[in-house]
Amino acid sequence: MNIKKYLSIVTGAAFAAISLTSCVQKDEWETPPINCNNKFANTTTTLAAFKAQAPATGYVLITTDQIFDGYVTSSDENGNFYKTISFQDKAENPTAALQIEVDKASNYADFPVGAHIRINANGLRLGTDRGVVKIGSVDPSFDIGRIPGVLVSRYISGVCNGNGLEVLPLKPVELASLAAAKDAQYINMLVTVPNVQFATGDIIPVNKTFIDYLAGAGVDTDRTLEDATGNTVTVRNSGFFSEGSKLLPKGNGNATFVVSRYISTWQMLIRKTSDLNFAGTRLDSAPPKGGTTIAFSGSFLENFESYATNPTNLEVYPKYVNDPLIGNRYWQLKTFSSNKYIQLSANAGSGSYVTYFAVPIDFTAASQFKFDVNVGFFNGNALKVYYTTNYTALSDISTVTKTDITSEFTIPQAPATGYGTLTPAGTYNIPATLTGNGYILFEYTGTAGGVTTTLQLDNIQAL
Repeated sequence: MNIKKYLSIVTGAAFAAISLTSCVQKDEWETPPINCNNKFANTTTTLAAFKAQAPATGYVLITTDQIFDGYVTSSDENGNFYKTISFQDKAENPTAALQIEVDKASNYADFPVGAHIRINANGLRLGTDRGVVKIGSVDPSFDIGRIPGVLVSRYISGVCNGNGLEVLPLKPVELASLAAAKDAQYINMLVTVPNVQFATGDIIPVNKTFIDYLAGAGVDTDRTLEDATGNTVTVRNSGFFSEGSKLLPKGNGNATFVVSRYISTWQMLIRKTSDLNFAGTRLDSAPPKGGTTIAFSGSFLENFESYATNPTNLEVYPKYVNDPLIGNRYWQLKTFSSNKYIQLSANAGSGSYVTYFAVPIDFTAASQFKFDVNVGFFNGNALKVYYTTNYTALSDISTVTKTDITSEFTIPQAPATGYGTLTPAGTYNIPATLTGNGYILFEYTGTAGGVTTTLQLDNIQAL
């Protein structure tokens, strides 16, 4: 081969390689700029001013370009929001919020939490639908319809920050209590409330999950939050909530949620379970009372005659524990015909009640246990009797191991009106295998609107 021709081929190949390498390096290290253009022109109004046009009833049709901004507060990523987008006018210290109905799922992919969005409401309806001010499409069947998925981009667009969608961290509105959250000004806003927990009935005696399941399928489920001042509110979870099978947290802490309402019922919506930071110790609005001078004995008779009837909740009588596990009703000291006894009923209450009266006993020394019992206005069995050997006075009674000995006694099931008479319930012969210090637990279980039977106990005795 001619040497000049050979060198020419080699040189050309080398230049080609250098050129190719340069292109690869340029593509790898230099990213072309993103052309980020806002779809809608600048805003023509504020979210608050736009919302103020909503009539008290019905709706109005928007026929002009009314353009305003918002920041997304909701997320359907975990299935707890369905074909709606909630948004407020500012990422911090918002003054107004709205909801838009869209016939489209997975909205979080286009508009995540904190996304800066711009809405042109021309052609949409604005009104109050089932307690919530919202916007949506014209629909012959509904006042506020869902915007068809293919038309969503006609009305909603993200706002650019120069390199893409602007997404800001939201600072939830800090409220002092759950009662404060029940205010129309906060609907669709992201708020947070401190010192809250799930109601005792949602975690005791069975720790419930976020949603219930029927034949394996999730169903829309209400759970109850309570705060330190006794306020309560419903947390509404969708049957499609992807975290619905998780157990409700037992502790106390901060709850962050989007405020919502269905007609007149307040329903708070979480985006994910991490919106509930319940790492703290539970608050007890009705703590156990007494229990400060527990004495275990194998021989005693408690007829309550030595106690004053004021206060009635036995909180100053340290030999026993009076513990409302669910609800806030204590066993009370009563007097009738110059005889003193303890009594409890769910009548004229609200919700459920489970209250224990714990009597310390030396099972090794005692051979029998007795008490007198009476019922009034009987409409269901409300009393159970247990023994336990692993309970510590004033501790969490829900965690103890209980052995049911109710069947060893005869508990009356009448009268249905008025009261009966205190009579011996029978004798429990303590087995020789049951030894050591422990407690006899009298458990009252009732529900307002359900079992409200009045129970009376007297002459509690070990021998």
